[in-house]
Amino acid sequence: MERRLAAILAADVVGYTRLMGADETGTLRRLSELRQQVLEPLIAEHHGRIVKLMGDGLLVEFASVVNALTCAVAWQNGVAQREAAADEDKRFKFRIGINLGDVIVEGDDIHGDGVNIAARLEGQAEPGGICLSGDAYRQAQGKVEIDFEDLGEHDLKNVAEPVRVYRIAGDGAEATPAKAPLALPDKPSIAVLPFDNMSGDPEQEYLADGISEDLITALSKIRWFFVIARSSTFTYKGQAVEVTQVARELGVRYVIEGSVRKAGNRVRITAQLIDATTGRHVWAERYDRDLADIFELQDEMTQTIVGAVEPELSAAERERAVRKPPESLDAWETYQRGLWHLWSFTKDDSAEAQRLLRRAQELDPGFATAYAFESYSHYLDAVLGFAEAPGESLAAALTAARKALAVDDKDPVAY
Repeated sequence: MERRLAAILAADVVGYTRLMGADETGTLRRLSELRQQVLEPLIAEHHGRIVKLMGDGLLVEFASVVNALTCAVAWQNGVAQREAAADEDKRFKFRIGINLGDVIVEGDDIHGDGVNIAARLEGQAEPGGICLSGDAYRQAQGKVEIDFEDLGEHDLKNVAEPVRVYRIAGDGAEATPAKAPLALPDKPSIAVLPFDNMSGDPEQEYLADGISEDLITALSKIRWFFVIARSSTFTYKGQAVEVTQVARELGVRYVIEGSVRKAGNRVRITAQLIDATTGRHVWAERYDRDLADIFELQDEMTQTIVGAVEPELSAAERERAVRKPPESLDAWETYQRGLWHLWSFTKDDSAEAQRLLRRAQELDPGFATAYAFESYSHYLDAVLGFAEAPGESLAAALTAARKALAVDDKDPVAY
């Protein structure tokens, strides 16, 4: 039997039965979106692991009480921000309990008093509030800038000894957001944060800033990217910010961050592309170069990084679109799902790709690249032997390509 010490967070939705009774389908959809877009990224950001989902609740394991507590505070604030626009009787509010205790490990699951106490503490919390045990409080005290209120010892159900309970002072149903997060645009949205100058020499700031600015300019030329302007991203310069915070404040899905370090006549540049909604690294790379011509170096690094990021981001978007229910896809996601089928290179996938690409055109008649890839799919039908009448497929390909150019005479795929 494996045992370990863990910080356990237990949470559930207040009034879940009432919400389900009023709108079962809508409640399930909204809760799923809340988990995917707010809770799961926060848990990943604070190095937690979701042990299991329990209808309206979650059980999460952390290696540190401080991580569990800071995640819980961000959780309640994030939910309050997300739900601010909803009617009062439809808003999701969570109760959260945190305990530090010994747990029994069984596969991916955990059991024992450590888990039971966290679940009982969750029941002691107010809507929108957080309660923690005395053991968890002693680990967090002095390590976080949070005010606690001692609620004394409580007899908790199925727990042999009384447990001292603390709550976060001021937390509760009154917590309101200062600012709602920005909605994500239809296109894949990306923010390039100012690259960090790791050289210890303030005079090298120009190199880090120059690469960041050139990346923003180059990415903006890719027509299917929504790129945040320099004036917005450079407000984070010199600040230690989480990518999830940037995503919420700027309304982006992807963030590029990196660093520049100079030693003598050598420079090392690192860059990484992060899906800020999940905290997952999509791509990362390190480059070592001689610092001979600064402008030539900036141009090379910009082209290299953009050349690596564009296909990685496109692949990530296709993967994300494939996971979504077909009825929830917008034009961009339908297009990406169509490409996923197109690159499978089978007869059935080609037919499905054409159906999805035509659907993307219906959703957005000005989507030139959807027409262009429909053209390519007809061409593949002819050259790969999928078509019974190759001549008709080639004619359909030419028609679709001409439609693409009629919509946008600058679309490179159409040419």
